[in-house]
Amino acid sequence: MMEPTTATGGLVYGIRLRREVEYRYVGITTKTASRRFHQHLRVAAEGRKTPLYDWLRKHDPADLIADELDWIEGLPELGRAEIEWISYLRREGDRLLNLSDGGLGPTGVVWTEEMREAASIRGTGRKGLSRPGPENPFYGGRHSLEQRGKWSQDRKGTYSGADNPNFGKFGAEHPGFGHTMSEESRRALSDARKGPGNPNFGKKLSAETRAKLSAAQKGKPKPASQRSAHTRHHTNKGIENAECSYCIEDSAKPSFSAESESES
Repeated sequence: MMEPTTATGGLVYGIRLRREVEYRYVGITTKTASRRFHQHLRVAAEGRKTPLYDWLRKHDPADLIADELDWIEGLPELGRAEIEWISYLRREGDRLLNLSDGGLGPTGVVWTEEMREAASIRGTGRKGLSRPGPENPFYGGRHSLEQRGKWSQDRKGTYSGADNPNFGKFGAEHPGFGHTMSEESRRALSDARKGPGNPNFGKKLSAETRAKLSAAQKGKPKPASQRSAHTRHHTNKGIENAECSYCIEDSAKPSFSAESESES
């Protein structure tokens, strides 16, 4: 299928082995046959699974050639010319690898259930192609608020409760079990959530929300003060924390032993 274009015409091309006269694929383009051919080679190298790309991967690119078969003025006429060339070459016995009969737009192959199942099997477990940074076609782009809102609405509740694939999994059964983030990742997350990066930056809780939080915490046992927490977690357990102001304060006070008290 030809990509959208503002061109008024284009050419029909055929791909074959240099040593043979039989064409294995016919296509149309508004560019040059050479440029379209190299696009096919690039897609084949990326691993796309179709009869054409599987065949291209089996041969050295130097052994292949794309011929210009016909130049057509007018895009509708170009689409009809592709259909005619594919029909003609098939009648001549060329084993074309085209999945459709040609033409412009999505008028080509209609997938059967068997074809879908075969494609699913071919794609199962196949590692995807990663295109980070500027190589990614969406690099620097940003989805619109309308699109993000639609996705949010569509996914709402999708992964809650029993619908979550990790629902009820604990310990070694959970995929995150034993996973530890590196210090570099921790710092990156920390820096990303500081200042304006924090979703609550500059926000203040309303009086209504504060009242709800206060009511929810009433009756729950907790230390009455930081001093009480220091006593419970440091003094009573014999632990000294260098970052605790009360530990520092207590260590600075003179200690009186029982022996010194008797001497006085």
